[in-house]
Amino acid sequence: MHSSLQYFSRRSAMLVGGAALLPFRRARAQEAVEKVKLGSLRFVSSGAVFIALERGYFKEEGLEIALSFFDAAQPVAVATASGDLDLGVTAFTGGFFNLAAKGALKIIAAQAKEAKGYEGNVVLVSNAAWDKGFRDVSQYAGHSIGITQIGSSFHYQIGQIAAAKGIELKSITVRPLQSLLAMAAALKTGQVDSIIIAPHLAHAMVENGDAKPIARYCDIDEYQFGGLFTTPKAIAARRPMLEKFVSAYQKGAQEYFSALLRRDEEGRRVFDEKATEAAALIAKYVYPSEPTAKAATLVETSAFYVDPQARLDVADILKQIAWYKAQG
Repeated sequence: MHSSLQYFSRRSAMLVGGAALLPFRRARAQEAVEKVKLGSLRFVSSGAVFIALERGYFKEEGLEIALSFFDAAQPVAVATASGDLDLGVTAFTGGFFNLAAKGALKIIAAQAKEAKGYEGNVVLVSNAAWDKGFRDVSQYAGHSIGITQIGSSFHYQIGQIAAAKGIELKSITVRPLQSLLAMAAALKTGQVDSIIIAPHLAHAMVENGDAKPIARYCDIDEYQFGGLFTTPKAIAARRPMLEKFVSAYQKGAQEYFSALLRRDEEGRRVFDEKATEAAALIAKYVYPSEPTAKAATLVETSAFYVDPQARLDVADILKQIAWYKAQG
């Protein structure tokens, strides 16, 4: 499935060829508004985009953003590579890396990262599995996990957990379920023993009594799981647009960082009016049907680490490529 990664590993610089856009040289402002098609998931990890939209940073750059939401990360990569989207911002997958290996996609900025001391994806187990004694990730052998797709970020994360705990991945039954909703439903009904899922979704399931948390991924491993990407064709033909897009995106990332990731003198997260205001902007996209106050609180307690300049951890991405390649 990942044979093209051999080519990719030999030309790893191609992965972030578009990163030459950072730091950004400002293009001459254009009078006409330029339309941009962007794909994402309704996740807090895309908070920099949502803040930039709400603050008008894209509009200031003369960009009109048409935002499309997806239920899994891999379709965002496919839609971007095909030209249905101009850019995607979501988690990396095996499918993404294969498309990048073929020269179809390039990363131009970071999205979010699993970082120690910050929120991150949560390992949940079903109530039935919990009652049978599944209380720690070191017990994963012989259990099942639901993921969106083979090659997804969740697939990578269970692989890293298994490696960290000295467990053979083949001893864990990996069940692709195609969507986040299907993952949650399968866990709730006991069709799978576990899932790894974004914190805002995990917190809701735990609060509703649908699952039990046993670990946070960021306490096991750090991981550059997402990025902002486009096509080489777009870089060649629409570089000024991309420069302006990332300039606005970086403003959103800086505000996300300064509002939601601040620490006090004792190293504890700061939850104040500034954090709540930024969280409310993000909540409009992540929890569109929830009351503002409740939604903002959920966002504040689910905030992944985001680099304030949207800088990419290239070394970690090469580690991911090596893992996918090793899967055959």
